[in-house]
Amino acid sequence: MGLQATLGFHADGPNPVQRGMQSVAQTKQGSWFFQRTLYRVDRPVYRWTGGRLMLSTVAAGLPVIMLTSTGAKSGQLRTMPVMGVPLGEDIALLGTNFAQPSAPAWSFNLAANPQATAAYRDRTATVIARAATDEEREAVWVKATELYSGFAKYRQRITERPVRIFVLEVAP
Repeated sequence: MGLQATLGFHADGPNPVQRGMQSVAQTKQGSWFFQRTLYRVDRPVYRWTGGRLMLSTVAAGLPVIMLTSTGAKSGQLRTMPVMGVPLGEDIALLGTNFAQPSAPAWSFNLAANPQATAAYRDRTATVIARAATDEEREAVWVKATELYSGFAKYRQRITERPVRIFVLEVAP
């Protein structure tokens, strides 16, 4: 059984109102703002609602999972909300960091320590992260852009660094 089935994960895509919010979020100013604030709201909302709600999902229709990885430098557990992208039976993650100049910390963590925990709503699974193949990378970009149109602009704006793309699989 793949990670999507294990977590009961689904990505329905945004409704018209959520697409409007996505239009704001994909601008340089919007992505700068949300990169600095959204996770600070999503983590407690997720915790308070037992995983039923996240602002990212309600406002922008994003299929968000909670990723708990081990810090590459600190060795401490770090939990971040990240958008999950369906890929076959598994879930992929793009390290775009809202098109900011630096890669997200969680991508360094997964590269250093590929075992992590993924949570979606009330389900949790231990996962192993691996780098996406070249073929998978393109499929992830296409699917991610269907779910959040901002990824097309992020892809154009991120020129100074590679975008890390990981595939999460259920740990054996």
